[in-house]
Amino acid sequence: MAKRLIVGITGATGAVYGVEILRTLKSVGGWESHLVLSDAGALNVWHELRMKRREVEKLADVAYHPKDIAATISSGSYLTDGMVIAPCSMKTLAAVAHAHADDLVSRAADVVLKERRRLVLVPRETPLNLAHLRNMVAVTEMGAIVFPPVPAFYAAPKTLDELVAHTVARVLDLFGVHSAKLARWQGMKGIPEERG
Repeated sequence: MAKRLIVGITGATGAVYGVEILRTLKSVGGWESHLVLSDAGALNVWHELRMKRREVEKLADVAYHPKDIAATISSGSYLTDGMVIAPCSMKTLAAVAHAHADDLVSRAADVVLKERRRLVLVPRETPLNLAHLRNMVAVTEMGAIVFPPVPAFYAAPKTLDELVAHTVARVLDLFGVHSAKLARWQGMKGIPEERG
């Protein structure tokens, strides 16, 4: 049986992260993606990537309406290997932090937490106010992983696509999906001598 990963895409900038996670899962095989694209997420996907909702949904094995609280992933009895929300808006972060499960993204995340499965949030906001930081602490205390998409310049990326690919590969590492293309840290080599 394929492993199941829930992918939430919400209304923060960085829709490309969620879309690339779906594309990667499709390419590696052995994984079944379950997508919840929020209404604000759909607007952002169109604005940033010029993709319509149905185009994004075609990248997933299963797609749910964000208001479908009766969906399979809203129950802990439906087995999944966890969930990633990428990008994760501050509204969604707050909903998860306070168990305010009023849509399928926040309900699925709540289920993942209560079942002690892996939840990874990729928040996109800057600068952060105190409420954002407290919500990140709260979800971390509940067992979630907060994974801001901070560029890894040690990999010497040359394009935006390479920056995105690195972040996506690192996020998927957390679920055991490992990419041979990921530039992993090998230590410092060839450090130049200091000159006075």
